[in-house]
Amino acid sequence: MAAVEMYDYLSTIAADYSTALAVYPSAVLVEQGEKNQVVNTGDDGSEERISLDDDTIFTVTLQWDAITAADAGTILDFYFAAAKANGMVRSFKWAHPTDGHVYVVRFAAPIKRKYRAGYSVHGIESIQLRVLGRIADA
Repeated sequence: MAAVEMYDYLSTIAADYSTALAVYPSAVLVEQGEKNQVVNTGDDGSEERISLDDDTIFTVTLQWDAITAADAGTILDFYFAAAKANGMVRSFKWAHPTDGHVYVVRFAAPIKRKYRAGYSVHGIESIQLRVLGRIADA
């Protein structure tokens, strides 16, 4: 069986902000995939399963255990700058560190930067990115 990646289930789209977030994480914690479906369970244990559409929803959780203040600032700037991601509103490019593809993503949750007193090293516990589509391979 051939390897299957998120790339195989996503459409090619353009990002709102065309620059890629280029701070590579120390870990890709989770690639979560799901369908837009609902399961209703009755009192008798019966189930009603509803598929709202055929699209696949991917979320990636990234982590930076130790990064420089400059790289932590780059991530925060991507999140907060109105011309870039503008929080969780605008999409941007993100290069997956292991599968070799570039995706169009949007922040899916607030971010936190942690400081280590007396050190110039920072950490970002986790960032969730909603994967919206892909950039066509060259």
